[in-house]
Amino acid sequence: MPENEPVTKLDARYSDGKATADDWTDAVERLKAAETYWLSTVRPEGRPHVTPLIGVWHDGGLHFCTGADERKAKNLRDNREVVLTTGANALNEGYDVVVEGAAARVSDETLLRALADAYVEKYGSDWTFEVRDGAFVHQAGTALVFRVEPRTAFGFAKSPYGQTRWQFSE
Repeated sequence: MPENEPVTKLDARYSDGKATADDWTDAVERLKAAETYWLSTVRPEGRPHVTPLIGVWHDGGLHFCTGADERKAKNLRDNREVVLTTGANALNEGYDVVVEGAAARVSDETLLRALADAYVEKYGSDWTFEVRDGAFVHQAGTALVFRVEPRTAFGFAKSPYGQTRWQFSE
């Protein structure tokens, strides 16, 4: 987790009177357990790009990988600001989490090995990566790895409806 604890606030404008602010530790557990995330990046001309992907929570940040020639990697060359979203595709049940931050390239091979192990632990042996030259290597090719440490995050409860905001100091 980041060194600092976030400022946590329930936004009453978007919350039922019975709702309470949720703990960041609960949001982290949801981020760890999620199988799919939606990554939003910005194209060079300013249009948004959104794509589903898999990822792992490790040491205070969400990590994902992508081929160097994929649209999301190209977008990150010009603008590192991203939003990662996960949750339930239902109106009245489940919980959604949104994480805003900057994607930073991970190239430290010790950290990449730990992340590669985390992918196998979470998703199984189909997601086994070798670590070489500061990247993941898989049968499908080489993938760059990125880390997003939350700057701001939101939790959206659905029963009762509630919106929690977690703000991390920079």
